[in-house]
Amino acid sequence: MSRAMGDDLSALDDAELARRVAETRERMRPFEERLAAIRGERDLLLTEQRRRERSANRQSRAGLKAAMKEGQLPSVAELVAAVHEGSLDSYRYNLKTGGEVRLGFPGARAQSLAFTDGVNVAQAADLARAAELYAAGWDLGSPGRPGVRVHFPGTRQERLISADEVYARPGDRGEVTATQ
Repeated sequence: MSRAMGDDLSALDDAELARRVAETRERMRPFEERLAAIRGERDLLLTEQRRRERSANRQSRAGLKAAMKEGQLPSVAELVAAVHEGSLDSYRYNLKTGGEVRLGFPGARAQSLAFTDGVNVAQAADLARAAELYAAGWDLGSPGRPGVRVHFPGTRQERLISADEVYARPGDRGEVTATQ
């Protein structure tokens, strides 16, 4: 405990109190300067870390876009036509611009695809149901609105996108093979 903390400060006159405040501030100055220098070092390191993360993200998106253009990744329409079993969550989905999206409505626990026969709407929560609806002639979308409803992870922002402009790639839960 410092000298001032053990004293009865109410007994000090104004001049002595002001002197002690000035003395304490003077003792703090080197620590504050050192702390400011350390914070500056930290901020430079964090800036470099963000630069690297952004560069990696940019390169990853460029790689995804190249894979899409080369036909290495199936569109959602191709996935529904080719895969007859498995979870929609077994895949990660990206727009043709490279941005990651999830299928269905924002806030939903599980991803889903909407299908229509022109009048009715049905939801497919997995690839088996999607294949069943596809085989029965149903199209992705809702009456008068073809496409895939997607939303951006962590947001409430959603869009209706053409099924040929949303691409699927195996997700983190392992590879999924297509069954014909």
